[in-house]
Amino acid sequence: MSKTILSVDDSASMRALIKMTLVGAGYQVIEAVDGMDGLAKAQAGSAHMIVTDLNMPRMDGLAFIREVRKLPAYKGVPILFLTTESDDDKKREAKMAGATGWVVKPFQPDQLLAVVRRVIG
Repeated sequence: MSKTILSVDDSASMRALIKMTLVGAGYQVIEAVDGMDGLAKAQAGSAHMIVTDLNMPRMDGLAFIREVRKLPAYKGVPILFLTTESDDDKKREAKMAGATGWVVKPFQPDQLLAVVRRVIG
């Protein structure tokens, strides 16, 4: 059975690139348009991993991570932060919120896949 990844990003083109990359490697992808949508989709189903953007309307990635970490089913689920930000303070804040890893956009599809495979197989 393939593993499911929840992709949370307000950019339709970024969601499409993430989905194409992950589906092409055999993963199932659930897409969410922002943190609020991502939280609703996380509560509605289960994912083996979450890939989230930082800067989004309604609920940013940091608030999303904090909220999803409150859900018992997501306590140990890896969360990959995918963002244009490379500031060390933001990285530290993301880690404190519960992020597992960090990939800076723009990313190479092989780079994303390498991280996903390392984290969830």
